[in-house]
Amino acid sequence: MSRMPDFFIVGAPKCGTTALYGYLRQHPDIFMPFHKEPLFFGSDLTGRYGRMTEADYLALFRAARPDQKVGEASAWYLYSRTAAAEIKEAAPDARIIVMLRNPVDVMHAQHSQLLFSEQEDIASFEEALEAEEERVGGRRLPAGPIRVENLFYRRMVRFSEQLGRYIDVFGRDRVHVIIHDDMRRDTAAEYRRTLAFLGVPDFVPDFTPLNENKRVRRRWLQRLIWDPPLLRRLIPVLRRYPAVHAARARLLQMNSRPVQRQPLEPSLRRRLEREMAPEVARLEAMLRRDLRSWVGSTEQSPA
Repeated sequence: MSRMPDFFIVGAPKCGTTALYGYLRQHPDIFMPFHKEPLFFGSDLTGRYGRMTEADYLALFRAARPDQKVGEASAWYLYSRTAAAEIKEAAPDARIIVMLRNPVDVMHAQHSQLLFSEQEDIASFEEALEAEEERVGGRRLPAGPIRVENLFYRRMVRFSEQLGRYIDVFGRDRVHVIIHDDMRRDTAAEYRRTLAFLGVPDFVPDFTPLNENKRVRRRWLQRLIWDPPLLRRLIPVLRRYPAVHAARARLLQMNSRPVQRQPLEPSLRRRLEREMAPEVARLEAMLRRDLRSWVGSTEQSPA
């Protein structure tokens, strides 16, 4: 029998939600559906192809055993102003896992990801940052169906405000925060802490790195994979099927190769670090931990 999830993974783009989703799916006492990012909640978010029905959403969890913890991962629930309250109404006892990362690296990695997925048409990261206000106003947007919030680079890293919403709605004891630096430094330890938060036994999954930075081999094929014009109206139906997700993932894998992301130009990094310093200070106070390395002109991981 379908039921609402027991826990939700949220976070800024490129914070590791894909990796954690993959690791938790391997746990025998946890059920997570084939569909990552169902984005059923967050009514204020733009839907690329419309929002799934409640019946379709609940059907994602139909195969879960009664004794399993059920979860889903939709990173953009963190950005949403309404998702926390909507989740609370639907699943009052839910636990929330929030994944955060150096905001400068989040913005840079998001720009790279959007170029890869053909959802960003400004190749220069600095120019894309400068275009944000115009894009908020509906101008200078790429063609095709997009989630316009993907392009709001500075707005997506207002972590203290976003995290605060979940703490206010669910209470601090039901919100578990994972810092990307810690996850990369000792993945196994962070995974064990997450299992303890969810109340499931220890388990050792395959920790093969997931969702690394990639470069497209053939751009025309990438555009067809991400937005097939002839199938656009059918996507809300097709995305219900695991085989469709698997085929799409396979095509994306075949049409890409892992590459090291080019580092930010040092002067731009320093400027962004100064700009983000007040936000990082607010987050430090909330988490009661030192995050000064995020604003110390130290090049972070390219993943």
